[in-house]
Amino acid sequence: MFCVVKLKSIRFVLVVLLATVLLAISFNGVSSAQVFFGYNAKLVPVYSVETEKKQVAISFDAAWGADKTQGIMDILAEYDVGGTFFLVGFWVDKYGDLVKEIDERGFEIGTHSNTHPDMTKLSADAMEKELTTCVDMIENITGKNVELFRPPYGAYNDTLIKTSEKLGLIPIQWSVDSLDWKGISAQEITTRIINNVKNGSIILCHNNSDHILDALPMILDRLTAQGYTVTSVGDLVYKENYEIDRQGVQKLKN
Repeated sequence: MFCVVKLKSIRFVLVVLLATVLLAISFNGVSSAQVFFGYNAKLVPVYSVETEKKQVAISFDAAWGADKTQGIMDILAEYDVGGTFFLVGFWVDKYGDLVKEIDERGFEIGTHSNTHPDMTKLSADAMEKELTTCVDMIENITGKNVELFRPPYGAYNDTLIKTSEKLGLIPIQWSVDSLDWKGISAQEITTRIINNVKNGSIILCHNNSDHILDALPMILDRLTAQGYTVTSVGDLVYKENYEIDRQGVQKLKN
C-alpha cells in the first residue's frame, strides 16, 4: 500500500512539473498559459475611465469636411463644456486656420494619424511616421504637445499600442458610439448616447456628420440635466499611475 501511494504522489508531482513547463512556453508570441486558461493578453487602448465622478468626455473625429466644425465649437462654448478633436494630418494641412481656432478656443486636439490608414497593416516604422508627421503638424500650429491618439477605424494591435506609448501618446478608443456618421437623425444620435453613457464614458462623434449640429444641443441638455460634467478626453483620463483592464477600462493603480 505504501509503495502504491508513494508512486501516485511521484506521478502527481511529475504531472505538475510538466504542466508548469508547458504553460511557460510561448507559441507565436502567445503563452500556452493564455491558451490553456482562455485569456488574451493583447494590449488595449482606453475605452472608458473608472471614476466615481459624474464626468464624461465628448470627442469628434475630423478627417473629411470641415463646414460644421465652427458650429460644434460654438455649441460647446455656449454650454461651457470641453471637447476633444482628433485630427487627421491631411485635414490639419487643409484647415490650418481651424486647427488654430480649435486650440485658441480651449478645445483639446489629438492625432487621428496622418493619412487615416488601417494602421494594423503597417510596420512599426510606418506607424511611427504616421503619428509623428501629424503630431508635428499640429504642434507647429498650436505650440502645444499632443498627448492623445485615436486609431483610424478603431483598429489596433500590440505594435500600435507600444509605438504610440513610446511616442508619449495615450491611445484612445470610445465606449459610446453615436453612429452619427451613418446619417441617422439627431434624435437617434441623442438616444444612442444617453442610453449608453455612464460615469467615465468616452463619446465618439464626427465633426462633419449630417445631423451633429442638431443633435449636440440635445445631447448636452440631457447630459447636464442628468448631472454629468462634459469635458475633453484629456480632462477625463489619468495621465500616470494607471492600468487598463482587458475591457479597456482605465483605472488608477492601488
